[in-house]
Amino acid sequence: MAFFQTLGKANPIVRRALEDPITKERLRYAPFYLPFEKQKGSRVWLNGHEMVMLASNEYLGLSEHPKIIEAGKKAFDQWGSSTTGARISNGSRACHVEIEQKVAQFLGKEDCHVSSAGYISCMSALATFAQRGDLILADKNIHSSLVTGMRLSDARIERFIHNNPGDLQEILATEKPETAKIITFDGIYSMEGHLAPVPELVQLAKTYDCFTVMDDAHGFGVMGPQGRGTAAHYGCTDDIDIISGSFSKALSSIGGFVAGSKPLIEYLRTHSKQTIFSAAITPSQAACASTALDLLQSEPEHLERLWKNTRRMKDLFNRLKLNTWGSETPAIPVVIGNLESAFRFWKALLEKGVFTVLSVSPAVPPGKDLIRTAASARHTDEDFEIIEAAFEYAASQL
Repeated sequence: MAFFQTLGKANPIVRRALEDPITKERLRYAPFYLPFEKQKGSRVWLNGHEMVMLASNEYLGLSEHPKIIEAGKKAFDQWGSSTTGARISNGSRACHVEIEQKVAQFLGKEDCHVSSAGYISCMSALATFAQRGDLILADKNIHSSLVTGMRLSDARIERFIHNNPGDLQEILATEKPETAKIITFDGIYSMEGHLAPVPELVQLAKTYDCFTVMDDAHGFGVMGPQGRGTAAHYGCTDDIDIISGSFSKALSSIGGFVAGSKPLIEYLRTHSKQTIFSAAITPSQAACASTALDLLQSEPEHLERLWKNTRRMKDLFNRLKLNTWGSETPAIPVVIGNLESAFRFWKALLEKGVFTVLSVSPAVPPGKDLIRTAASARHTDEDFEIIEAAFEYAASQL
C-alpha cells in the first residue's frame, strides 16, 4: 500500500483510485462482495452462519434442478469447458442454434442471437441499431447495460420521466418526423419492481414511427403466460422490435439474448461489435438455459409458487408498513430513505439470518436508499418464518 500511496502522488490515475470517496464509503460499510462459503437451496452460508437468501434473481429456483444439472454435465462432457472463440469465427456450436430457436419461438419472435452475458446482449441491442444522427428516447431508470449501449451508439439522447408516457409524448411532439427514433425501456425495473407501461409506449412508437428496444431481463420467465415476458403479459409482443434479456435470472444460467425479426437479428450479427468480438456462451451454460426453458413450460408449478411467495412477501411488508415503492413484481424494494438507516436495517436482517442487498445513492435516487429483496419459488414456509421474524426485528429498529 505504501508503494501505491507514493506512486499516487505522481500519478493522477492511481491517486484518483486511492482517493475515491465512493470506494472509501463502500469499504467502510462493507456490505458488498461478500463471499458465501456454501449454498444449498434457499440457504447460503456467510462466515459460518446459515442464512435465507432473499436477494437472488433466481426467481424460479431452478439452479439445482436435477434435469438442468444433468444437461449441463452432459454438455460439458461433450463439448468441454469453453468454445474458445467468438460465434462469427470458431465459437458457434449446434447447441447455440438450438437455444436461439427455442428462445425466439418462446418469445414469439422470428430469430434470436445468444451472447455470453445479459449485459452484452442488452448493450448491443441499442449500440447496434442506433447511430449518429438518430435519437434515442430512454426512460430515466433504464438498466446500466442500455445506458452503455446508447452512449456507444453516438446517437442523440433524450431521457423521459420514469414510466411517464406523457413526458415522452411531449418530447416526441417537438422532433422532426424524418429523424430516426428509438424508444428504449425495461420491462421490469429491477431496483423499483415497476412494470413499464408497455401499451402506452408502443402506441407512441406507432404514432411517431419509432423503433422499440425493451430490456426484459427480469420479466423473461416471470411475467405473462408461461413466463413469456412483459410484452406477452400486455399482449404487445408484435409491437416491440427488439427484446433483450438474460439467462442468469429465471433460467438460472449465464448468458443473454437479443430477439426480433430475422432481418434485424442478421443485421446485429453483421454489425454488433459486442456480438462479433465476444466469446460464445459455453455449451454447458447454453444447455442449462435450454433445459430451464423447457421446464418453464412443462412444470408450471415453479412460476405459480413464485407468485404465491411474492404475494406473501408483499403482505408482510404491507403489514409492517414498509415502503415498497409500488412494486408490482417479485423484485421488491424496501425503501428506507438514507444510507445510515438503510445500513442498520440491512445489518439487522443479517443478524437474524436473512441476506438482502443494500442499494444506496448514486445507484438509486437520493432519499431512496433501500433494501433490495426478491421473492423466489425456492422460499419455503420455514424460510418465511425466519424472514418474517427478521423484518419485524429490523422494522422495530427504525
